[in-house]
Amino acid sequence: MRLQNKVAIITGAATGIGSGIARRFAAEGAAVVVDYVGKPGTAEPVVNAIKAAGGKALAVAADVSDPAQVANLVATTVKTFGSLDILVNNAGIEYKIPFTEFPLDKFQKIMAVNLQGPFLCAQAAAKQMILQGRGGRIINISSIHEDLPMPTNAPYCASKGAIRMLTRTISVELAPHNITVNNIGPGAIFTPIDADVEANKQIEDALMAEIPLHRWGKPEEVAGLAVYLASDEAGYITGSTYFIDGGMLRQAGSL
Repeated sequence: MRLQNKVAIITGAATGIGSGIARRFAAEGAAVVVDYVGKPGTAEPVVNAIKAAGGKALAVAADVSDPAQVANLVATTVKTFGSLDILVNNAGIEYKIPFTEFPLDKFQKIMAVNLQGPFLCAQAAAKQMILQGRGGRIINISSIHEDLPMPTNAPYCASKGAIRMLTRTISVELAPHNITVNNIGPGAIFTPIDADVEANKQIEDALMAEIPLHRWGKPEEVAGLAVYLASDEAGYITGSTYFIDGGMLRQAGSL
C-alpha cells in the first residue's frame, strides 16, 4: 500500500474523477476526507463504499471558494485523523457559453471555484503541512485546456491556465518544506455527466477522432496517476503537469 498511514483531502470527491481518486487512495491505505457541496448525504455512497472495503473515510461539506469553510475542512481533517499529508484539488465547474455572451456572474463563479478554491485549499493545507514538519503533497486536477483552447469555454480555459502557473510558482515556494505541487491534466475522462455525449454517436465519434487512442479515459486511470504523485516514489517531482488524455494534445499540436 503506497499511501499507508497518510491522510488525504480530495475536493469535489462525491462523484466522477474525485470519487475515483478517493476510492483508490483509500485502497492504498490513506484515510480520506471526501469534500462535497450540495445536499447532506451527497458523499455518503463514496464514504460507505470505502468503509465497506475496509478503508477510512469521512464526508465534509465545504465550498472551496469560502475561506471559513476551507479552514473548517482542514481543521476537521486534522481533528479526526490527526494530520494532513495530501491535498487533491479536484473541485471544478464550467459553463459553455459564447464569449461575447458570457455573463460576468458565471465568469466570477468559475474563477471562485476553479482558481480561488485551489488557492485557498493549497494555502490552508500547506500551513498545516509546514506545522507538521514532514512535507506533503498537493495535486491540482487541471485539464488539457490549460494548454488547448476550447471555444465557448473561455473562462474555464483561463482558470486552468492560471492553475498551471499557480502550481509552478508555489512548487518553488514550498520546496524548502519538502511539499511537492503538481498538476494532472485530464482529457476526455468518462463520468456520468458525459452520458449525453456517449448516447449521441455522431458527437462521440467526432470526439474519438481527436484522440489517438480512440477511447474515453477512466477515472480509475486518473486515480492511478494521482496515487503515484502522492506517493514517496514521486518525491523528486514538483512543479509539473502530467496530461492523461489518450494523446489528444499531441494530435492537436500536429494539426
